[in-house]
Amino acid sequence: MNRSLLLVARRAAASSLQGTFSSAPATQSVRSFAADSPGLPDSVKRMGNASQVPNEYPGQVYAFNWALNADGVTPLKKSAFRITKPLDLKVSGLDQPKTSPLKVNAAAAKSSVREAGTDELSFESFDEVNQRTKDLLSLSDHLYCPEGHVPGTRIGVRVITNSATLAPNLVGYLERAPKRDPPPAQTITAYVLEGTEEFFSGYAIEEIEDKDGEAKSVAAVVVVSTNPTIESIAAGIELSVEGLLADEEERKKAEEEAAE
Repeated sequence: MNRSLLLVARRAAASSLQGTFSSAPATQSVRSFAADSPGLPDSVKRMGNASQVPNEYPGQVYAFNWALNADGVTPLKKSAFRITKPLDLKVSGLDQPKTSPLKVNAAAAKSSVREAGTDELSFESFDEVNQRTKDLLSLSDHLYCPEGHVPGTRIGVRVITNSATLAPNLVGYLERAPKRDPPPAQTITAYVLEGTEEFFSGYAIEEIEDKDGEAKSVAAVVVVSTNPTIESIAAGIELSVEGLLADEEERKKAEEEAAE
């Protein structure tokens, strides 16, 4: 066949094939995802779930603020630091304790700490000072709240104070305890107010029912002074432990007598 005729035939065949494919409907599908398809990561959805509570920052943590509120203190200046370990002191802008563990000799200070419900201190007088202290702590620029165990025990303590000086020493004094979230109520709560002309050191023990309806004792310690000492705080805590253990022993004896 002549080369020119062969070329014309090939062009005609190609034109015929092109017309055939162009006239056929497009069947290729485009893969797409629905925004609410299950199993998709939030990053490819139009809106993912929030993973962080807005407006929280060190010193302003809602769960801990609620715990303080249950203790009767509301951090109105939005600066309350939960301190469960030495690293938390750095977050709070405070120095590390110079000595850890810090041994505190509170024997001499115990004589000036009064127990509510005795001839020296009525419950009414204690409650009045306690409420006034809570109100003043609520108005403080910053609150520092060391938590831990009373040395040598598994009794939990939370100290609520406006003293940046005392907080590191309290961290050194208390034994480190496992951190639990949300922050639970502690068996002993100490309210320590610095910078007031009033002087007061006292504690009160109260029997309550836990969530299971079982009787248990809790304690509140109040220390108010121009410059409270760690000895006076430790004295109130240690006296509270003695009272708590005595209450527990009395309940055990009562249960044994009832079972006989």
